[in-house]
Amino acid sequence: MPLVSVNRGGGIKRYVALLTGILECGGIAGVIFGWPSLVYILKKEQYFADICPTESNGTTVGCDRQDERFSLIFTLASFANNFMSLPNGLLFDHCGTSVTRAVGISLHTSSTLMIAFSDAATAYILFPALCCTAIGGIIFLITNLQIGNLFGEHRSTVITLYNGAFDSSSITFLIVKVLYEAGLSLQSIFLFISSLSVILVLRTIFLLPRKSIPYPVPEGYTFGAHCGPLTPDTSDQDRCQGDPPDTQTVKSPKGPQEQADGVSDVLIPLTVGSPGQDATESVPTFRSCVLSSLFLTHCVWLSLMQLRHYLFIGTLNPMLIQLADNDPQLVSRFTNAFAFIQFCGILFAPWNGLILDRRRRRSKRLDRDPAPPSAQRRDDMDASILSLALTVGQCICFSICASVPVLELQYLTFILQVVNRSFLYGGHASFIATAFPPTHFGKVYGLSMAISALVSLLQYACFALITGLLNDDPLYMNIGFILLSSVAFCHPVNVYLHVRRLPESNLSQHPSPVTVPGSGDGTAFTKRETDI
Repeated sequence: MPLVSVNRGGGIKRYVALLTGILECGGIAGVIFGWPSLVYILKKEQYFADICPTESNGTTVGCDRQDERFSLIFTLASFANNFMSLPNGLLFDHCGTSVTRAVGISLHTSSTLMIAFSDAATAYILFPALCCTAIGGIIFLITNLQIGNLFGEHRSTVITLYNGAFDSSSITFLIVKVLYEAGLSLQSIFLFISSLSVILVLRTIFLLPRKSIPYPVPEGYTFGAHCGPLTPDTSDQDRCQGDPPDTQTVKSPKGPQEQADGVSDVLIPLTVGSPGQDATESVPTFRSCVLSSLFLTHCVWLSLMQLRHYLFIGTLNPMLIQLADNDPQLVSRFTNAFAFIQFCGILFAPWNGLILDRRRRRSKRLDRDPAPPSAQRRDDMDASILSLALTVGQCICFSICASVPVLELQYLTFILQVVNRSFLYGGHASFIATAFPPTHFGKVYGLSMAISALVSLLQYACFALITGLLNDDPLYMNIGFILLSSVAFCHPVNVYLHVRRLPESNLSQHPSPVTVPGSGDGTAFTKRETDI
């Protein structure tokens, strides 16, 4: 099957890739965050009930020790979801889409089979099963985010849409809960889910590149199941990876040691001009990216708010039991409402992308002349400030509502939580794609998620503190998180100061064109001494 061109006849295929990617992320990528619905089923199936006291009639009821065991499973699974983003990002950057997704599909299939064949006597199998589910899910998200590169100025909207679909996939465990209550066994449901892995394999083969989708997408870019006839100027690997024939890697004139020391280098893209001139360094080093102040404050921004969300999801079931006075019907109703509202994350996530893309387009309209790429990068960074600050404000509002011990108010808490979570992960991916080179996207994205994963381990300690020292009263913990979430404002403030430190006069001065010999039209980069 020949490759389909994105620019000539490939429009339908890129939309098919987009829509099937949304269904994939919305179906399985973030199912771990529908954990409260699955916990409801597992308690019905008496998982970990043996560690609870037995009633006089021989039955067992839930207890704090059982809730702690389920909280520990979610803590480890959510940790794996984030921490394994780093090796997954490295795998994606070095081995490409097909190899990375093969690992993800294997993990996903293994996890569903483990859950299908588990029971109360083998409840501990849930620990590796849910970790595999989480790791496979983040792989599906990472490999789908690149599809945003096919949509040009709507790139941020597509990226946030995928993150919204990731949030919405928690609906899957709600569907499992509804089917279980309708009479289907847990085993038959998860065996069916496991069989759907065949669709994942087919999509990997026919609708995604073997390596990765470049950005910006070159004219005539093609992707598909097989490579067509190769010209003498291209190789099978280059065509499958999506590297255009007229793009070449530009070597840096600096020595290895000098490159390693260039922590504060920022690269400003330049338009390629006539042949015959020397080229300069194309991208900054990965080390310079991770040691920048932008990356450090971004990790603080992500980690604090993510910890707030993980603690809320992991403790939702015992919180609802407490607020509903142990009424199982009320707990089931609010659990269903939470999962359904989570499904609406796909509707909220694009708002963030629209905010980013709209501000970028407005900046372009204000310029009479086409802005140089360096100024475009500055506009992109400037556009992200509102999104980053708005996300922190949402998290504070969500934390305030979660602190009020009124059951009916939790509907509003659920809405604010899903809106904020959609903005959080969509804004996270968009900022990484904007502030750092595409060459390092997988590694930078993975490292930031890994750092936030280490912080997320504190959720189990927080839960133990609530059930122990605080006597099941989370009020003071919630107040603490309101104050802690406010610290995340340091990131939009830092981005604002960073953008203002970039001199507009220098950004508007477009140096003489640089050409890669034999490359034709394209882009190259020159280096600028400033903090990335």
